[in-house]
Amino acid sequence: MDIRGSGALITGGSRGLGEALAKTLAKRGAKVVLVARNENELARVAKEIRDDGGEAHVIAGDVADKRFVHPLAGRAAALVGDVDIVIHNASALGPVPLRPLLDTECEDFSAVLETNLVGPQRITRAIAGGMALRKKGVVLFVSSDAAVSAYPNWGAYGVSKAALDHLARIFAAELEGSGVRFLAVDPGEMDTKMHADAIPDADPRTLANPGDVAEILAQMIENERRAPSGSRLEASKWRTT
Repeated sequence: MDIRGSGALITGGSRGLGEALAKTLAKRGAKVVLVARNENELARVAKEIRDDGGEAHVIAGDVADKRFVHPLAGRAAALVGDVDIVIHNASALGPVPLRPLLDTECEDFSAVLETNLVGPQRITRAIAGGMALRKKGVVLFVSSDAAVSAYPNWGAYGVSKAALDHLARIFAAELEGSGVRFLAVDPGEMDTKMHADAIPDADPRTLANPGDVAEILAQMIENERRAPSGSRLEASKWRTT
């Protein structure tokens, strides 16, 4: 898929991988729409993109709030036209320090699912139909190794990411042949605030740079042959071009 000229909606776009993805896609010519709760941080990222010659817009809100999500597709389209790329990057860990499932309140568990799973389903439902009519689009779900490995104390997050992987596969099966690709991607461990919140004593030197990971994800969006719809991909195993 040609990123240049495409409208791209990126959740969790105010920092970390989301910020890096926005800057990477904008450099490739995408018209990016940044979504996150912190409007000031979004404005900072958007300004940096514009100062570098790219196009960036901001929509502040919480992807876990259906009252925010329902009009999101229309608001994004009003800013950049057709949205051809959606990256579900916004994620919640739940309460930190992380804790066992037996000590996780039901309300906290539900809140993680609303952000990591239900929000992406709602946004995809609102946007992917238009993609299918145009026979063009990529929906990328940012997953985790916690989706396939059972790490103690990562219960709510791990369950949400496992379900997110399968959500991507089901969308791919239901819209097979539509021209829309659905990908689940494990970006690996990165030097981000979320990782620091989860594992405060981790050595940042052992973690991937979000900018390097964003470059890999951009290549996955571009390369349909190597990243067909329904794939679950790992950034660490992708050979860059």
